[in-house]
Amino acid sequence: MNRVVVGAHYGLKDWLGQRITAVVMAVYTLIFAVGALSMGELNYENWRGLFAGGFMRFATFLFFASLMYHAWVGVRDIYMDYIKPTGVRVVLHAVTLLALIGYLGWAAQVLWRL
Repeated sequence: MNRVVVGAHYGLKDWLGQRITAVVMAVYTLIFAVGALSMGELNYENWRGLFAGGFMRFATFLFFASLMYHAWVGVRDIYMDYIKPTGVRVVLHAVTLLALIGYLGWAAQVLWRL
């Protein structure tokens, strides 16, 4: 007997994506904490020095990209589960996606302006 599976078929991919992005964010948090605690005095020069190398800028951007994807999957699932009118759901998806892309662009601008 063949089993008919219906649906969007993105459950495993998104589940795995959320786990991977959570690990990326946790590792970054540890790296950032070690870097911030090893700075000594918290002033602008030390803060700028922490981000002067390309590693912390890239790691921070990767953190924000992971955060945006993680948030997108979570919010999208909430919209799909609880917002029943299709038009409202599509508008919320579009607004959320545009906001998250904008936030990621803003993070990149801030990181490479330092």
